[in-house]
Amino acid sequence: MYICNLMRNSYKNLLIILILSLTLGACSDFRKLQKSDDWEKKYDAAISYYKEGEYYKANVLLEQILPIIKGSEKAEIANFYYGYTYYYQEQYLLASHYFKTFYDTFNRSEFAEEARFMFAFSLFKDSPRYNLDQTSSKEAIVALQGFINLFPNSEYVPKADAALSQLRSKLERKAYEKALLYYDLKKYMTGEYLKAALVEFDNFQNDFPGSQFTEEIRYYEIEAMYKLAQVSIYSVRKERYLEAIDFYESFIETYEQSKYIAKAEKIYEDCLEQIRKLNS
Repeated sequence: MYICNLMRNSYKNLLIILILSLTLGACSDFRKLQKSDDWEKKYDAAISYYKEGEYYKANVLLEQILPIIKGSEKAEIANFYYGYTYYYQEQYLLASHYFKTFYDTFNRSEFAEEARFMFAFSLFKDSPRYNLDQTSSKEAIVALQGFINLFPNSEYVPKADAALSQLRSKLERKAYEKALLYYDLKKYMTGEYLKAALVEFDNFQNDFPGSQFTEEIRYYEIEAMYKLAQVSIYSVRKERYLEAIDFYESFIETYEQSKYIAKAEKIYEDCLEQIRKLNS
């Protein structure tokens, strides 16, 4: 048993040494390539590294030789792979830049369509969570829609459509939460925040017709106008109660079975009561 364990441990140690030797040898070969003046050797190695999934090494070598091979037959595939080396390392902004550069430079290439798609799709991949600034999401939407307009029959259109759908959902959720944020802040500066909330509710419905949040937004619109009327000066109070009633009537025409019906009716009844008091 002791001898068997000893042999097994010796085998493991030899295996570790072999793996380390191969790794160190590979690193040494890569360092030699970096220092080499033979651009063709670097090019072949970069393509080989790329196909093996060694994207960092491929990127380093391609970066060294791209200025040298500019205008040559090999420049096209080298630039195309260069964009992907950034994409596969999840450096999406850089990837989008180099895919766009490729498309602008080699727009007659067999890879031009894919590069134009990857420019837009890389921007999509860089898009942050919905609760963060969505400037990059808007840029990605423009780029993806631009691709679809340029290549309506492309095999990449379904993927572009799916990405667009996700991006628009993020913008929708962002707009929804922004509107509710103003409404929730009413307790600090009641009138001003209620007015801001009403503007955001209106903007939301214009920007996202048919949204899953529309029913909720339209109920809060009734509530916000009702509460704004309560804190308004006497001269405009009746007008705002009437606006709340208009919101209510429009709401129940669309959402007869809404879970907000009971609350909305209570507001409606109080609006009528307040208007009677104001009239008397």
